[in-house]
Amino acid sequence: MDPAGADGDPTAGNLAADGTAGDPGGNPVGSEYHSVGQDPFPFLQALQKLWSTRELQQLREEAWRGFDALDDPRTGLLAMLESSQGWQQKGPSLESWLTCQLQHWLQAQPLPGPAQCSLKLKQLQARALRVLAESPPVLVEPLVSIFQLQDADQSPLLTHVHQLHQEGKFKEAALLGMKLKLQPGLDVEKMSIPLLLQDKVNLVERYVAGFPDLQRRLLVLLDSWCQPDFDIRVVARQHPQVMSPRLERLSPRALSQQVLSLLERHGLDPALCPNVVTQRRLATLRYLCYKRLVEGSMSQENWTDHVQCLVGQDEWLQEELLRLLASTDNEAAAAQCALDLSLPEEQLSAPVATELHRLKLQEKRAEAPLEDRRDGYYQPPICREDIHFLASWEDLARHEAELLQPDQVVGVDLEWRPSFGTGGRPQASIMQVAVGGRVFLLDLSVLSQPTGGQASQAFCRLVSQLLSDPSITKLGYGMAGDLRSLGASCPTLAHVEKQLRGGLDLLQVHRQMRIADMPALGRGEARGLRGLSLLVQQVLGRPLDKAQQLSNWDRRPLSEEQLVYAAADAYCLLEVYQTLCREPASFSLSEDLVKSLRPGHSERSGPQELPRLQVAPALAWQEPAAKEDMAPGVPARAFRVVCDNMLQGLARSLRCLGVDALALGTDDDHRRAAEVARQEGRIILTSGLPYHKLRAQVGAGRCLSVDCSLKARQQVKAVLKHFNVCVTHADIFSRCQACNCDQYLKVSKDMMRQLVRLGSPQEDAHSTGDKADPSEDLQDAGDAPDEAPRGGYTSHLPCRWLEAADLQSHAPATLANGTRLQLARVPEGVLWRPDLQHFYCCSGCGKVFWEGSHLGRVTSHFSEVLNSAAGSQRQPKPPGPASGPPAQRPNPAGLVPWPRQDHPDLHGPSAHPRVLQIASRTPAQSTARGDTVCP
Repeated sequence: MDPAGADGDPTAGNLAADGTAGDPGGNPVGSEYHSVGQDPFPFLQALQKLWSTRELQQLREEAWRGFDALDDPRTGLLAMLESSQGWQQKGPSLESWLTCQLQHWLQAQPLPGPAQCSLKLKQLQARALRVLAESPPVLVEPLVSIFQLQDADQSPLLTHVHQLHQEGKFKEAALLGMKLKLQPGLDVEKMSIPLLLQDKVNLVERYVAGFPDLQRRLLVLLDSWCQPDFDIRVVARQHPQVMSPRLERLSPRALSQQVLSLLERHGLDPALCPNVVTQRRLATLRYLCYKRLVEGSMSQENWTDHVQCLVGQDEWLQEELLRLLASTDNEAAAAQCALDLSLPEEQLSAPVATELHRLKLQEKRAEAPLEDRRDGYYQPPICREDIHFLASWEDLARHEAELLQPDQVVGVDLEWRPSFGTGGRPQASIMQVAVGGRVFLLDLSVLSQPTGGQASQAFCRLVSQLLSDPSITKLGYGMAGDLRSLGASCPTLAHVEKQLRGGLDLLQVHRQMRIADMPALGRGEARGLRGLSLLVQQVLGRPLDKAQQLSNWDRRPLSEEQLVYAAADAYCLLEVYQTLCREPASFSLSEDLVKSLRPGHSERSGPQELPRLQVAPALAWQEPAAKEDMAPGVPARAFRVVCDNMLQGLARSLRCLGVDALALGTDDDHRRAAEVARQEGRIILTSGLPYHKLRAQVGAGRCLSVDCSLKARQQVKAVLKHFNVCVTHADIFSRCQACNCDQYLKVSKDMMRQLVRLGSPQEDAHSTGDKADPSEDLQDAGDAPDEAPRGGYTSHLPCRWLEAADLQSHAPATLANGTRLQLARVPEGVLWRPDLQHFYCCSGCGKVFWEGSHLGRVTSHFSEVLNSAAGSQRQPKPPGPASGPPAQRPNPAGLVPWPRQDHPDLHGPSAHPRVLQIASRTPAQSTARGDTVCP
């Protein structure tokens, strides 16, 4: 039995019933420590015997009696630590254990001790600092607490933090600085950069928490890394002490998102991050041009309004706008945009300038009138006079009875001006409430301001009554997000989602509908529809016209088109609800489900925000399952996909089940997915707008749109079901989740210990002390249950034993191909587990794995997929190393049949450039073949 727990303190399992440390034995008369006085060494010698026998309870009782007998336990502890070296090593020691015990003992019965400013306390603190300089991380908090180091002179404390930093113990230095509140006296850039290179952004945010000046300096640092020509590898070379930097996590997109997150969370000035703000504005401009010039889903009026506000007098953005207009194939739309913005004709491209000249002569717009757009879209069955715009408390009072009529069904929606990803929760501008035959549009910009005014009080009272009345069924689509936006717009309704009773989110019902294979319902999604517009198309036969969705909802007065759109957005919820309740079988909904949706059926007095519907994995079914393209029962290891950069979590989960899954990097263009798919015959999995373009490039059945609102586990199940992929227990962990490599090397426990020991001067000096991430490694230390089946993992991994010839002589922790083993992420305790006999290392990225409970968790999470595979009549045989994918698989669109290609430009946190076949050829052979050797 190991006396040291997770924090080096075995008392963690022996606490009193109330969870406190308690007094295990008191101080009985006649104790052998009755006259210990100032000499702690007899006390220490008496505990050595109990320490060797691991009698924990008795050991703890004797230790507390000894503390009671010492004249000054603090002085005695320092004497013990200064005279011994064993506590400085890794692993449990009696001195470390006693330090943790003294902290608990002082908390349970604190001694008067020396005065805070006394000379004796300063002397003890000076000695404690010298001990702290040699201490392992587990003793930092006990020593700080025992000797009140947080109140000591900061000069020696700062010196100690700098020493830790120079030794490469970056995380330890930051944690000690936080514990002692030394951040203002430390260089935030010096402390943060190594941690950022190691992808410890959360630790850096905690480090600057509560220090606005440090937050601003961190924001400026991150923004400087977002410059267009910035290369993070230059920073990494300036910090050679940082081991295993994770530069792929510091892409411009990830850094930009981090800056915006800090900006919103701490309420900082956007002027501190000009690079990110400029990039976001450019991205917004490109998005607006795409919506108008390519997709055509935004009206010319709305596009002009947004672009004028965005570009303004910024000359650089004006040049980018001209470049975007010149690059489009739609000269007529580009010319109309140039005309509305009064762009100089001499700066336009020749085709656009010619079209602009023609438009000026015709003096008419190319956009179709509103009446022409109505034919193919849903229109609410109400007159224009039934749409009421409420902008005062008198308006609310006049229609309050209609809005709060009991036992009715209402549709609720909100509209706000789009922020285009600039951060922060949008402020709602319009709240729509649809009742039978009427729609009420509540002007939030007037009714919610000023807070406490007559209109604001009347509005908040009405909304609270409406949402909290269980007899009124409130329909919405994504209702939780709408209510949070409502709370952000009106502080009085900040927690309005907790008041909701009798609410029904049709988004949950829509997901229920999309579980089943319904080709008739999938037609709308093939047209690029999504969300509520798709649901309306599937249920009512016509989609919503979303041309006004991105309009300026803060503008007053609202245009006629905006009023009609807002009314339709809310009223369609009523008609969808009625149709689903009337014809449940047509939409694969059970009668029981529909009964639970009807008002009055279920109790609404509970605190739930929405009815608890059983939601299964949802997938976009715009492509029917191509049975003729995929052979029945496709083996998981023969199924090959490429995921776009929004589905990196899906790629990792697919690899976990043995699927060959590449993933685009965060900066890769979607067209790269089509290129890889054509070269290797892979299936494209995408979640964004480029689905239609990608599908056109690879052919029917070779591109699938995945619902990015689902969790990765649900996405995996839906993808495997759609393509009829058969997963067996032998497929689990047959690929590395981090890099997609399918070649492992088995390492004996003794060799792993030697590698860790040989690499310790470099690894330990720069290790962050983190435990392995269970999502990346098979098992953390100490998690494996005794009943966990052994051999379930080792019996099928395609690997051989690691030999000395596989390692470089001058770098013991590096494979012959140059891949460095990630030994720093192996917890010390795992190396000494008696039930663990060997490890595995990925030959592509060097990640180290070991057996444990993660295998059982994955098996449990995907039991449905595994059970369906086990129950099938024909069990697929996993392909051998030389068998390759099945040759009989159809290959539409003339794709190159299944060769393995290198991907030197595919990168990212969940994708590796290639799968390294170390077991079959040497680095020299790889170089001769032109392969890329992975770092």
